[in-house]
Amino acid sequence: MLRSAQAGSIEYEVARNATIKGFELCLETSGKLLRKSLKPYFASSRQVDELMFKDLFRHAHKHGFFTADEVDRWFSYRDNRNKTAHDYGEGFAEETVKLIQPFLHDAIKLKGVIDARSASA
Repeated sequence: MLRSAQAGSIEYEVARNATIKGFELCLETSGKLLRKSLKPYFASSRQVDELMFKDLFRHAHKHGFFTADEVDRWFSYRDNRNKTAHDYGEGFAEETVKLIQPFLHDAIKLKGVIDARSASA
């Protein structure tokens, strides 16, 4: 819908805002699912539960879930998400929209990693 809407139209604004909200929700869910997948690598669940978002991805890299470049992209998604909570400007919204395609690619890869780790557990 975002791609087919004319820039500046109300349809575009609604689709863009919905896309950004979906990005935020998917990012949060990704962290929660990754947290569950990392629990077998720690002595206790509590240790994983106390990790901040970026630390989850650092540990995921350490255990071979992701490459360093993939982790850096997840960090940029998180940094962007943190800014969306405070900046509602049009320029920033357009910056976020540019992250959606690579984010979708990385989110699909994350799903595959989590599925593979769950199957082998």
